[in-house]
Amino acid sequence: MVATRPDGDGLVRSGTAASVDRTNGRLFGRERESAEIHGLLSDPHGPRLVLVRGERGVGRGAFVRAVADRLRAQGTVVSSVVCAPGDGERPLLLALRLVMALQEHRSGVARQPAGQLVTRALSAVDRGDRAAMDELLGAALEQSEESEESEQSEQGAPEATGRPVTVLVDDAQHADAESLAVLGRIEVPRLAPEVRLVVSAVRHGEPSAGGADATGRAGGTAGAAEAVERLAGVPGARTVVLSRLGPDDTAALVARRLRATPDAALVRRVCELTRGLPGAVDALLTGWTCRGEIRVADGHAFLLARTPVPVLPDDDRFVTALDALGGPSRAVAAALTVLWPLGRPVREMIAAETGLSAEAVDDGLRGLVEEGIVDELPGPGNTAVRGWTFRLPLTAHTVLERLRPMERSRLSAAAVQALWAAPDAADALLDEADARSYLPDRIADAGILVDRDRAVAELTAAAARIYPDLEGLGMLRWFRAAAQLIERPAARDLALQRYAGAAYVAGDYPTGRTIAEALLRNPGEALTPLALQQTACLLVAATANEMNWPTLSRQATAPWWDELPLPALARVTGQGLALCRLGRWEEALEVFSAAEAVWNTDPHSRAKPEVFSAAAELALGRPERFRRAMVQQKAPELLPDIDYGLAMAMFDELANAWDLNAATALLDSRGLTVDVLPPLSRFLWCHLTGRWDEAMESARRLLANSQVQVPASDSQLLPARTAAILLARGRVTTALRTLESMRGPEGGPPQYSMHLAEAEVLRTLGDLDGAERALHRGLDGAAVRGQVHNTEELWALLAEVRAEAGHTAGAVVCLERLGRIADRTGAGRARLRHLVASALVLRRDDPDTARGHLREAVGLARSRGLPFETATTLVAAAEAGAAPATLLHEAYEIFGAAGAGLWRFHTRTALREAGLTGPGRKQATAENEQLLATLIAEGLTNRQIARVLRLSEDAVAQRLSRLFARTGLRSRTEVVNAVRTGTL
Repeated sequence: MVATRPDGDGLVRSGTAASVDRTNGRLFGRERESAEIHGLLSDPHGPRLVLVRGERGVGRGAFVRAVADRLRAQGTVVSSVVCAPGDGERPLLLALRLVMALQEHRSGVARQPAGQLVTRALSAVDRGDRAAMDELLGAALEQSEESEESEQSEQGAPEATGRPVTVLVDDAQHADAESLAVLGRIEVPRLAPEVRLVVSAVRHGEPSAGGADATGRAGGTAGAAEAVERLAGVPGARTVVLSRLGPDDTAALVARRLRATPDAALVRRVCELTRGLPGAVDALLTGWTCRGEIRVADGHAFLLARTPVPVLPDDDRFVTALDALGGPSRAVAAALTVLWPLGRPVREMIAAETGLSAEAVDDGLRGLVEEGIVDELPGPGNTAVRGWTFRLPLTAHTVLERLRPMERSRLSAAAVQALWAAPDAADALLDEADARSYLPDRIADAGILVDRDRAVAELTAAAARIYPDLEGLGMLRWFRAAAQLIERPAARDLALQRYAGAAYVAGDYPTGRTIAEALLRNPGEALTPLALQQTACLLVAATANEMNWPTLSRQATAPWWDELPLPALARVTGQGLALCRLGRWEEALEVFSAAEAVWNTDPHSRAKPEVFSAAAELALGRPERFRRAMVQQKAPELLPDIDYGLAMAMFDELANAWDLNAATALLDSRGLTVDVLPPLSRFLWCHLTGRWDEAMESARRLLANSQVQVPASDSQLLPARTAAILLARGRVTTALRTLESMRGPEGGPPQYSMHLAEAEVLRTLGDLDGAERALHRGLDGAAVRGQVHNTEELWALLAEVRAEAGHTAGAVVCLERLGRIADRTGAGRARLRHLVASALVLRRDDPDTARGHLREAVGLARSRGLPFETATTLVAAAEAGAAPATLLHEAYEIFGAAGAGLWRFHTRTALREAGLTGPGRKQATAENEQLLATLIAEGLTNRQIARVLRLSEDAVAQRLSRLFARTGLRSRTEVVNAVRTGTL
């Protein structure tokens, strides 16, 4: 019995919904600014006035609160004054609040009777007497503790404590200009020694030379903004500027908010949309998590595939800033969301599309720049503005989505017409724009307002150029828009077929299946038998990837296809593929063989049935046909997407067979690279090549998106090989939970690799009987279907398990079956597994033969080029004396590169037993403790840990005691928490 992992976290299909945690107030990326302001405020001779500046959403409020907390911890009396929208309409309000704050927190000394300064300040506010307020605020700021103490001593009052006082003013841009002007007239050097004033306010850029403010308008902005700028110029004042977060700090903020490690794609998307503004990061994550579109699997957070960008709510700070501008600025901003990539000409276009005058457009642009919503893009030498762009892409998206559909279409049509009229559309766009997606996006939005035929042609061409669109630029949207624009039914059917195929490639299986079935049930005249064959395959593949086994079982019958008005080519191919995806290989071959006259007529018609038949024969242990199909050069008459799909199916089958050399040769023969592999195929490649961190990131993302079916003779390679990686890293329970979460219902395809992975885990835990039962389940399922291909893995492990259990005769029987499979298939993996397994079985009764097998195995493993396979073979050979023990060093490094901590532990043991120098004591101790902590976090008992590490229970207890002593942790629960938070 394996203990349940304490935190319940693991790699399970679909993951769990993430939530945003704002309870931790830790600042990210502010170490330099924090040290700077702490130094300024701690220096007795430091500045009395410190300004904290930064753009909207940069985190000024959180920064100021952190400063206040640190000051209080040092014993400083802190008074916070927060300004709010509307304060600017109340003259001298901030000055009054400052007087009150200073009097309230005067180091605990007895205050003047009846708060004389406060009373006089209230009177000054009522009268609007700025001169009086100048005097009163100056008195409050300049009055020192020493003078108060002297005055209070004369009156017999208790002595003051002399504690420093800091007044923090946050969001001063909302304050009244009169109060800020009063502050600006204070002689800062004359402030009382113990009094410091910290003022925080928005600033959207650096002030320029010559007195121009951040907007570039000479003389500064009106009111409070201008007054704040003047404060920065007060003699003796200092300014601390908060900049945007860099990618690493943004990733740390996302991790803290989601309480999970974000994957690279999520971090990249957040950085693109928020530009490192913490306020925007929080808004974006809130939008996604509220809709359940960020999932957490195995402590890692992922954005679901095809997740749209959320629209900011009306009360969001970035939206209210724009809405507050009103007038032309809002209309200009709306038009700019569509037109900005066109550069400087947008001024005239906005005027034409909105009906605003040129002056009104200029005023609107100026207001957007001054408010920090839009940035001006300077031309060469900063002599002229070449265009405008939104400072925050998330704001631009929100404004775009708030446009009325017709308004969006009209503006997009204007952009399309402008680009179509340009000699070169790409040259007409700003460098900051994405030239690949801007025009097709605008065409898709313009719809019927532009020339339909040209729009369809350009949308289709743009989508084809980025196929299979692994970056998610917009292929699906453009194919869909093209189909919607076509009026002729025949042409629309072809466009829908393209859209369905693109949806399948992008992982949108429901859309692909729905469109494909609609086309098959009512095929138009334009859909040729070949097109319908392709659509039938798409329908079956999408159904299989949705793991809808009852429907797929019906699709595997002739009556289901006979009900459809389809040519025989489509019916036969669809039924045969359904049988293949269910692992019913003999039946699939019978269907294809009986109808060979239907499909074996030309290269186009035979391409798919030939590959499917070859895969079926491979599964049955007859690889010759598949090998011929694999080495054939790309057929020039095949459409690129069809050839790509067939190549990927063969690649997956080769990866299933652990044949990296053949898989690489296949890609080379098709002119493909690993960069164009679909996500599942990419995972398999990363696994084979030892890039396990990349493989795990892909696995988590795929599992979170429920994309787990591999179109190979074993469709469950993703969970099985993920579990193998987890096991090699000591994550035993998580490996089992991953496999359990992927158990399919009855009637589905075989799951040999999952039975194999389960047996490996149980064997590691010392449960040999459980391992043997799991292997028999896999072998029984294979026997029912006549499966031979890849069953060598099951037979090899069964031989090893029986040998470890002392059942040598049963192990020999397994070796005989394994040898026949290796001879029959000629597969390198089967031969290697036979050599290694036979060496383990024969090591006592026939050690010379065993060592000979291992020496051959080492050469074979090296020729195959799989790092982990090579390393395990080297360890087996070195431990048996069939190869130099120094090879253990090579294996040790390979395991380290893959992060295979459990194998690395066993190799350290082998090095020590061989009398070889291993890693330094410090490194070995750190790795051993990390592995032990991982096993504890997996919920294993001491007895189970002993079995996994091949140690005694006493040895495990001693190691655990040393771990507690070194780390200061006091319980297994604390160890689990340290592992989960990465603080061990």
